[in-house]
Amino acid sequence: MDFAKVPVEVRTSSGKGASRQTRAAGKLPAVLYGHKAEAVSLALDPVNLLKALDKDRKRNTVFALILQNDGKSEDVTAMIRDVQIDPISRKPVHVDFIRVTMDEMIRVEIPVLLVGMPVGVINGGNLHQSHRSLSISAKPSEIPTKIEVDVTALDIGEGLHVSDLKLPDGVKVLLDPKEAIASVVAPRAEKVEETAATPAEGAAPAAGAAPAAGAAPAAGAAPAAGAAPAGAKGAAGAKGAAPAAKKDEKKGK
Repeated sequence: MDFAKVPVEVRTSSGKGASRQTRAAGKLPAVLYGHKAEAVSLALDPVNLLKALDKDRKRNTVFALILQNDGKSEDVTAMIRDVQIDPISRKPVHVDFIRVTMDEMIRVEIPVLLVGMPVGVINGGNLHQSHRSLSISAKPSEIPTKIEVDVTALDIGEGLHVSDLKLPDGVKVLLDPKEAIASVVAPRAEKVEETAATPAEGAAPAAGAAPAAGAAPAAGAAPAAGAAPAGAKGAAGAKGAAPAAKKDEKKGK
């Protein structure tokens, strides 16, 4: 397997101040660690790093770092563990490298690509992808660039799981075998709105509608057919009250 060779300089100073000075000089600060070795501060040309990245493997590229220190040179096999990106320029501002050997298992993330048109989608279902990348374990030389999953045979209600994946030799997925990768689900039923909304409590009835049983008609509204006008009974009683008082007076006399 060919490695991307990248020359790097060993920095004698570390810390945020030293990293700012490195960036001011047009270099990219980095750190190399792993295999229980002491961390080494590095400086490299960011253009060389971007050119060395495999277009398919990307961050899973295996590098041959050429460490240059006081006229001495040392080759170290390494991979990128982490990259800090400037939020505005979107350029790398710091890189963490980790030492690797060709016979050890490395944990990396690789993309998942769904291939084909599912039968269930043709029948009106929706394709749902649960994982767009997978965490795997493999030797550096056996890390795949991607995992393709054929979903053509999936019908509505069916799915593919980790146990269904066809993996290259030496590759192990670090997920539960029952974990779903993709599935076809039935389309959601549209919510049917009610044709007649129930009026809010205390709201006036619609024009021409009879008031609820026991409810008083709205002010100024005509009484229902056959109903006595509001206050009529009370008014009649008031007229008869005065003569009753006079009758009592005559008995007293």
